[in-house]
Amino acid sequence: MVVLTEHLPGSLTSSSTHDLAYSYDVFLSFRGADTRNRFTDHLYNALLDAGFITFLDDEEIETGEPLKPELESAIKSSRASIIVLSKNYASSTWCLDELVLILEQKRNFNQIVIPVFYDVEPTDVRKQQSSFGEAMAKHKQRLERESYAEKRRQLAEKMESWKRALTQVADLKGKDAKDR
Repeated sequence: MVVLTEHLPGSLTSSSTHDLAYSYDVFLSFRGADTRNRFTDHLYNALLDAGFITFLDDEEIETGEPLKPELESAIKSSRASIIVLSKNYASSTWCLDELVLILEQKRNFNQIVIPVFYDVEPTDVRKQQSSFGEAMAKHKQRLERESYAEKRRQLAEKMESWKRALTQVADLKGKDAKDR
């Protein structure tokens, strides 16, 4: 975990230097079913031990639900985000919506974003192949089954933003957590 904390600026190293404009030093985005009780819990505890005020959502969210205002607020009020990209990350519309918002924060407010490739290859994320391709194909099937034109249009727009976000995050310098 020390390797990850090296990428966070020195000004984030202690909660005593916490900027009042931010509620959190770090927001963790992850697919709970894949990593919650293993890697993400260890990462969360390492960040806390290093003095980082870290947001960790402790609820499983159902696919298809919109982002809760609390999550959106936590993302917007974090100095940095760590995105744990695992095999089933893209199967969650919730995770994909978080990813889009995190990258908007990076683009518009210079939020620090660190991707962690947890047993996945960056190229699979970038090109949406393997489990990422399978997940996107399932989202596309859901789109094709949608009978309401407005909902279908909204889902098509979301899918395009998810694809762009996956490509963008895979292009960022990140960490490989394979076999750890």
